[in-house]
Amino acid sequence: MVIICPKCARKLKINLDMVKAHIDSGKTVSATCRACKYKFPVLMDQLVDSSSNEKEGNRAEARKICITLSKGGVGKTTTSVNLGAGLALAGYKVLLVDTDTQGQSSYILGKKPKAGLTELLTKELTPDECVVQARKNLWLLSGGKSLAGVKRIIDRKSFGAEWTLSEAMKPLDHQYDFILIDTSPGWDQLIVNVLFYATEVLVPVALEVMPLHGLSEFMKSLGSIQKYRNEISLKYIVPTFLDTRIKGPQRLYSELKKLYPEYMCTPIRYSESLAEAPSFGKSIFEFAPGSTASADYRALIRKVSMNESALL
Repeated sequence: MVIICPKCARKLKINLDMVKAHIDSGKTVSATCRACKYKFPVLMDQLVDSSSNEKEGNRAEARKICITLSKGGVGKTTTSVNLGAGLALAGYKVLLVDTDTQGQSSYILGKKPKAGLTELLTKELTPDECVVQARKNLWLLSGGKSLAGVKRIIDRKSFGAEWTLSEAMKPLDHQYDFILIDTSPGWDQLIVNVLFYATEVLVPVALEVMPLHGLSEFMKSLGSIQKYRNEISLKYIVPTFLDTRIKGPQRLYSELKKLYPEYMCTPIRYSESLAEAPSFGKSIFEFAPGSTASADYRALIRKVSMNESALL
């Protein structure tokens, strides 16, 4: 590892094994700069933190999954938050990015961040200042009304507007195992930015006629993006609001399985707990861990993480 001399700013290499005995004590040791001979104290906890940061720098690039569909009311934010919370419970480091002007991810997690995605995109604050920790292993880059102004800024760019989000997120790409991006309904420049940044697409589809129509329209839009960026692909279709008490949703689920068998995930059954949990600022795993919705999201987490033992 490397420390910097406070007098001449020369970088000095330190062998952590040589000072390992002092780490547990929390005491300071002295270092002498070979260049200017200046002697200065080095805090052991700083050495440990620096070593940890070096390891973080070697982390593989995060899997970037956007949760999107142009149709509203299909469970995008609910799925984003509960997928992120579940992956965090399974031990993965997760960043949840909210690109919706409603900023509902913060509400569901019971947080009121002072800064978020807007400040990151406008470069008013550093990435670390924009991200807040919501739970153990789960961090949040919040959305909100201010994103409406950011969309106009992106629209005015004459060149490379579609890469705005990718450029801003670059410092965060290697800090997490998963980066989940929740999107707003509709189709605008910010969603195009998300699709130029993410590599995997997860589509929640409410088991109703109009969301199914929205899925077919989205597939066309995704195809137009893939002409310019073949790194992104549809990976998961998550049927939501499956009400087993009536035949309509089950019939639509069967049709969906026939159309897209390779992308199909376990459906999320209708549950009152999913509607109630946000008002308490809790994920489904915190609010109703024994509910059917919790079981369904656990199955989704195992599929997305490709870890069959996660959250069993």
